[in-house]
Amino acid sequence: MDTEVNVTAPPLETVTVDLEDRSYDILVGHGALDQLAARLSPMLKQPRVFVLTDETVERMHRHRLDEALKSTGVKTLWKSLTPGEKTKSFSNLEGILDWLLEASADRSDVLIALGGGVIGDITGLAASLMKRGMKFVQVPTTLLAQVDSSVGGKTAVNTPRGKNSIGAFYQPQLVIADTALLETLPARELRAGYAEIVKYGLINDPDFFAWLEEHGEAVLALDPGAIAHAVATSCRAKAAIVAEDERETGVRALLNLGHTFGHALEAANGYAPDLLHGEAVAIGMALAFRYGAAQGITPQPDADRVTAHLDATGLQSAIPGRQGGPYTAARLVELMQQDKKASGGRVPLILARGIGQSYIHPDADLSQVEAFLRTELLEG
Repeated sequence: MDTEVNVTAPPLETVTVDLEDRSYDILVGHGALDQLAARLSPMLKQPRVFVLTDETVERMHRHRLDEALKSTGVKTLWKSLTPGEKTKSFSNLEGILDWLLEASADRSDVLIALGGGVIGDITGLAASLMKRGMKFVQVPTTLLAQVDSSVGGKTAVNTPRGKNSIGAFYQPQLVIADTALLETLPARELRAGYAEIVKYGLINDPDFFAWLEEHGEAVLALDPGAIAHAVATSCRAKAAIVAEDERETGVRALLNLGHTFGHALEAANGYAPDLLHGEAVAIGMALAFRYGAAQGITPQPDADRVTAHLDATGLQSAIPGRQGGPYTAARLVELMQQDKKASGGRVPLILARGIGQSYIHPDADLSQVEAFLRTELLEG
């Protein structure tokens, strides 16, 4: 893969999520956080803002947010949670709401989500519930959150019966995707977020996937031009789909490519940190393409390209050898049936007729899926 891309940061790019009177901008690029004060000031009815984050992100980036807001003179009220997927719980949601109520927060206040997908998801849900809706702003600090979870208004907490099974559609007022914030991310977290970037190429943009095959190494090295292009392209792709189908009654389901398999893997592993969401999605996308090939739907060379690219970027493309579990075909299929996308006893899968040709397969034959997974898991 070629790493010789731009060496200077390009200008900030604005991507608009067009939802009529609920439209909002995504500011993308190195230093985008510097625009927060100017964008936030018109939203504020009183000189304070609430900030929800986790302990790691607070340590890394609190000073950056405080500096970005310094010119406004607003008071920042902080709450910090334990990092990790298990933070997306009812008990933490209740604690956030109690914190807001204790401070007499109301609908005119603004709640900022500073963190990754976990913080963004639970912040958005809390904002949707707080007095039936307070304003919130996403400041994603992980690659996965910048290209996926911060955009589109999906908010949720997990339960023992499934990931994101309790939630709401609730859009932010603004997303600040400052690629400079990614510089503190561990390489593993960057790779996990990169899986969601690959997804957009696989859904409907074969040229972008080909670009990633050539420049993926530069994206992961946080080359300013490459990472800005990858994030902005991903945000444009998601914004277009969300504008067409905000509540996932149709085309938005394509964004679940790799997620039905991936969520089952996460649930089977108890949402433990040895399998990150993006890692599970990478395996899930590879499984979806290989399952499609086994069913005669996906050209085998395309399935091979997907597996090869994920492997080349350090992501895992197969279940065997993955820490955690245990993973059995029967258990994974059982968990797939509990997925929130299941309806009327049917489990839809996002499959592909080729790279960039994903489609909604509405009623997967679970006996065939289980047989395929037994082969993948090397079960007898």
